[in-house]
Amino acid sequence: MTGPPVQPIVDLDHAATTRVRPAVREAMAPFLDERYGNPSGSHRLAREAVRAVDEARERVAAALGCAPAEVVFTSGGTESDNHAISGGMPPRPGVPVCTAVEHHAVLDPVRALDGVVVAVDRSGRVDLDALGAALEGAGGHVSVVSVMLANNETGVITDLDAVAAVVRAHEPEVPRVPLHTDAVQAAAWLDLADQAAAADLVSVSGHKLGGPKGIGALIVRQHTPIRPLVMGGGQEHGRRSGTSNVVGIVGLAAALDATVADRVATNERIAALRDRLVEGLLATVTGTVETAVLDGDRSAVLPGICHLCIEGVDAESLLFLLEAEGVAASAASSCASGAQQSSHVLEAMGVDPLVARGSLRLSLGWDSTAADVDAALAAVPRAVERVRAFG
Repeated sequence: MTGPPVQPIVDLDHAATTRVRPAVREAMAPFLDERYGNPSGSHRLAREAVRAVDEARERVAAALGCAPAEVVFTSGGTESDNHAISGGMPPRPGVPVCTAVEHHAVLDPVRALDGVVVAVDRSGRVDLDALGAALEGAGGHVSVVSVMLANNETGVITDLDAVAAVVRAHEPEVPRVPLHTDAVQAAAWLDLADQAAAADLVSVSGHKLGGPKGIGALIVRQHTPIRPLVMGGGQEHGRRSGTSNVVGIVGLAAALDATVADRVATNERIAALRDRLVEGLLATVTGTVETAVLDGDRSAVLPGICHLCIEGVDAESLLFLLEAEGVAASAASSCASGAQQSSHVLEAMGVDPLVARGSLRLSLGWDSTAADVDAALAAVPRAVERVRAFG
């Protein structure tokens, strides 16, 4: 029995998730069928699985600029972030510190551990003076500092080297304070081997860059102590128990391979599409502003993200009408229920709540096309006009 035919949709919500790349699907296929072994065993099927995981670990390490032994495979970005912030079980002693614009996978565990949340500036970048003051105020009892490499809502990129300089200037001589970066949104676009090199802990997730859901990694530099968060089998060299997700691990490695190989060309192509999208909407939809871009300079924003605030509209109504036009978009980051919630990111940036009410994130990905942009340039003005007419 088959369901109703799937209606075509223009996907402008790639920041939430991406389509699995054909090369990734091909790489994963054997591990769903004849090569289905559990790497914890000792027979041929198990040995094949072990080899696949080991080879994937080496490829992930090469893509992310670390040693294979520093790669810990996880179930995704949320687990990686939780593990980095807590330090495992029991949690690291001390006070965790993060910025006010972090993904909830960082922000919530920091708050649960009675941590400190640091302010950001109007563009959404961490206030380095406020970070220094927070570290000074903690009196040498900071357990971890977490600053995302690129924001999942606005696409704003952080200078992690500048953050690391502040952390190292304010930490005690011993112990070293771990610096964590949530690079889940950044990994599809930025060279993490370079731009996340200053971090001791780095989180990535497969489904943001053309890989499968349910797989991610936490990079743990060799000088960074960490306890397991998930216990019960001793996998991942005792750092993360549970039967290895072999098919997902293979898929993550293939997705990173493709991302790295195509990055320069993809970034150039997608940035041009994004610019045409932004400039077209600014020209045709009155009362529209780019949320985190000053003077039209988008060099410090991820190529795939267009974040706007549109005067006189309600985001939920706008998204409903866009979907009716066949366009998928979002107002903020994805949440478990799928319901739209007010953005803590825009609030932290000081965006007026009435302005933030009309926020719209249009995000492109590795497979986005000029036709997708054309569809958005036609649909968004129509949807805005209808919302304003009935508002």
